[in-house]
Amino acid sequence: MINKRKVVLIGTGFVGMSMAYSIINQGIGVNELVLIDVVKEKAEGEAIDLSDGIPCSPSHTKIKAGDYDECEDADIVVITAGANQKPGQTRLELSETNAKIIKEVTEKIVDSGFKGIFLVASNPVDTMTKVVQEVSKFPTNKVIGSGTALDTSRLRHKIGEYLKVSSKNIHAYVMGEHGDSSFVAWEHAYVGCKKLLDIMKDNKRNIDDLDKIYIEVRDSAYEIIKRKKATYYGIGLGLTRILKNILNDTNEILTVSAYLNGEYEHKDIYVGVPAIINSNGTRELLELNLSPESKEKLNNSCRILSENMEKIRKSIF
Repeated sequence: MINKRKVVLIGTGFVGMSMAYSIINQGIGVNELVLIDVVKEKAEGEAIDLSDGIPCSPSHTKIKAGDYDECEDADIVVITAGANQKPGQTRLELSETNAKIIKEVTEKIVDSGFKGIFLVASNPVDTMTKVVQEVSKFPTNKVIGSGTALDTSRLRHKIGEYLKVSSKNIHAYVMGEHGDSSFVAWEHAYVGCKKLLDIMKDNKRNIDDLDKIYIEVRDSAYEIIKRKKATYYGIGLGLTRILKNILNDTNEILTVSAYLNGEYEHKDIYVGVPAIINSNGTRELLELNLSPESKEKLNNSCRILSENMEKIRKSIF
């Protein structure tokens, strides 16, 4: 359970600091935020800069730079450390480089005596989440990846624009790998309480438009990286939402990278699926009755992630 409402952030790059900035702007109730980075001066500068803005925010968060011993009494440790995705590079191509970094970071966190919840955002996030769990040996519900939370946010935004409906009333999910093998379970997409596929049919809209929307969602990171070298605002906000749900025990349904133990006929793998998130981490998975087409797409994602994890095991374990 959440006690001190203390969060430790590992990695003060664009993603980590976008999340930190979101935390203080939204006033989600983090009492203490500790920043850790391999470049300690960077963490110190970021802590000072953020703290200067606290009087202008709804937050009362105490922010400071620190070392791994700060993890001991933290409720949540967020890991955003690692190399950035380069133009034209897939997330999976980052695997070996980042796995070594994440393994070392996780060992230091565990050595501190940390007993809380891991929230992982480093790419490729499904694989890195599995690395954190295997290295830490924490219960699988206590290790969560950001998964397809950002992909789902992008999807809802684009569907909302397409239908001219608030994205907050779009209930649709991107599942599978946070990467090129992701997919949309269109059969479980709703606008308010009406099925999206029925809306498309009733309004004589071209069903192929949905495929175009998915492609835009899938390739969004590549387009952003091509233009500005990195993506960070969207995932920073997405991480803050997951963090808020853990801190406030909300039991909200989010598409995170969660551990499958027989769900969807897969085991021993982390992948993006809808799950109920609360102060215990992943409370439970909402196993959807997928169409044969969606089921095959999930199988493909799981196969790719399993093969990638096997390569990582041979490389770092």
